[in-house]
Amino acid sequence: MQSSEIRAAAGGAAVVGVAFGMARYAYGLTLPDMQAEFDLSEQLTGLVASATFVGYLVGLLGVPVLVARRGPRAPTSVGGACGVLGCSLVAVSPTPAVLAVGAVLAGSAAGWVWAPYSDVLRAVAAPRHRPTLLAVVTTGTGVGLVGLGALGLLAPFVSWRLTWAGIAVAAAVAAVLNLRLVPALPPPERQEGGGRLPWARLLVPLLYTVAYFVAVTVYFTYASDAAEEAGMADWAPALVFALIGLGGLVAFWTGRMTALLGPTGVGAASLGVVGLALVGLGLAPGGALVLASALVLGAGFMVGSSVLAIWTAEASPERPGTAFTAALVVGAVTSIVTPTVTGALVPGAGLGTVLVLAGGLAAACAALLAATGPARSVLARG
Repeated sequence: MQSSEIRAAAGGAAVVGVAFGMARYAYGLTLPDMQAEFDLSEQLTGLVASATFVGYLVGLLGVPVLVARRGPRAPTSVGGACGVLGCSLVAVSPTPAVLAVGAVLAGSAAGWVWAPYSDVLRAVAAPRHRPTLLAVVTTGTGVGLVGLGALGLLAPFVSWRLTWAGIAVAAAVAAVLNLRLVPALPPPERQEGGGRLPWARLLVPLLYTVAYFVAVTVYFTYASDAAEEAGMADWAPALVFALIGLGGLVAFWTGRMTALLGPTGVGAASLGVVGLALVGLGLAPGGALVLASALVLGAGFMVGSSVLAIWTAEASPERPGTAFTAALVVGAVTSIVTPTVTGALVPGAGLGTVLVLAGGLAAACAALLAATGPARSVLARG
């Protein structure tokens, strides 16, 4: 593996790690302290949370446009700048309005930074190395979650503003590394026929995306509530985030897994693991099982997202970034719809029942997926 390939993946892992692993989840982790300082209503905090998803979607939809005009590194630079500016605004916010603007900007960073690395690595890496390098970029999220969890564990001793300031510094460092390590590449050449995506080959990955994001969104939405029901301390959610990140580090080997099982097999396995974590969370009688489920979830969560990057690149080798963006847009819409559906079910069925049912649904989808698809990865063979 050449140094240019490793450098590009390292720059991507840094930016993705901060944007996805830290900036995207910091709002929920620090929300109680922000509510106390600004006396924020539940309605306003919910509106801001929804707005961060809108910012994320805007970033996703802007990626193909910017890649076509400025090349694939350009949106990663925009995302890095959004992370630095957004987290800095939250850290110094004098009013709820400034806080909201900063949170939305920080949330949008994740939309800009992930998918373009599929195009970057297509340009700089040999086909046989791309699955491993795509997994390295994606697994940066796990490292970011560990960092966010560590900041969260310090929260009782420091201001929530310092947490956001720390993320802003990390975002600035990652943005500089990205500029130094990732080459500035020209826009991709236009394909004949407008470069349309091969939707037939993307159908199974997109269906997987829906099942995966439903399961993961349910877990992240209710993990804190489950920890509270299990009688855990106020700092437990931060530890849960850190353990998810630690468990997710196994995704560094997603490329090797894909070479053995193919993306369909790895996707099925990751869905099954996420389903197991959901069942464990739903049945948890105490804190130990909640923490164990977080480690398990981390493995399924990060391997599942890493294989999606590999899978879409294999399904659309000429336009991997655009194909990955399409999958992430489907995932973002799924993430917006899922809490509304589960929120309507929890009051009647109970949180534990909904978590177990969601885990069973993920396991059923995993079984269906395992019954399809080839046993080897085309990219890994290449």
